[in-house]
Amino acid sequence: MLVLSRKKNESIIIGDNIEVRVVDIRGDQVKIGISAPPQIKIYREEVYRAIQEENRSALSVSREIPSLDDLLGDDVP
Repeated sequence: MLVLSRKKNESIIIGDNIEVRVVDIRGDQVKIGISAPPQIKIYREEVYRAIQEENRSALSVSREIPSLDDLLGDDVP
């Protein structure tokens, strides 16, 4: 992990098109702004982890599709 010190209004550049800027510092809270192309997805860590867990859960769901006969039962003439 790269650790950098930045002051308010200073930034770092990732690659050619992502900028992370320190917007505000108040006590133990730091606000950052991220400028990136729209195709780059940016999530808070807890949201990203929740999405990953939902994706794992979705993979464990049965993919079997019941037949029409099974859905209608013996009531079909």
